[in-house]
Amino acid sequence: MSKITYLHITINSTMPSVTLKDVDQHKFVKAFAAFLKKTGKMRVPEWVDIVKSARFKELAPYDPDWYYIRCAALVRHIYIRSPIGVGAVTKIFGGRKRNGTHPSHFCRSAGGVARKALQSLEQLKLIEKSPVGGRKLTSQGRRDLDRIAAQVKAKSKKQLKLQETLVL
Repeated sequence: MSKITYLHITINSTMPSVTLKDVDQHKFVKAFAAFLKKTGKMRVPEWVDIVKSARFKELAPYDPDWYYIRCAALVRHIYIRSPIGVGAVTKIFGGRKRNGTHPSHFCRSAGGVARKALQSLEQLKLIEKSPVGGRKLTSQGRRDLDRIAAQVKAKSKKQLKLQETLVL
């Protein structure tokens, strides 16, 4: 007689975790900016309604909530590429400076805006100073970003399911 042994496999019944990299970046930035505004803990500088976001811009941003959107995009960049300092942030948000009849050249964004955005996120305990320079995410910041990414993913799944039922 032969003895039969069974392999017991336990399957985790919980949903797989969703990270920031699993969702659409545009939807995430909008959702996280809304979260930052809704909490009301972020201290916004008083000059945000009159300042240009870069030297190569002609006007200040039209959106009154642009500072929240910039902070949300910034914390997303820190999640992906960490540690990051003010100089790297100005390079990321830089763009083309149009010189009229002369050739265009790359120009960095405003350093004061980048510095104040980093300080605002640091005040919320989402990021902290790194020992090697720059700033990195805290564990609380990573947890908040992943939680909001999961909410965005669930919302997009719900909308996709609704669209499928409308098509049928």
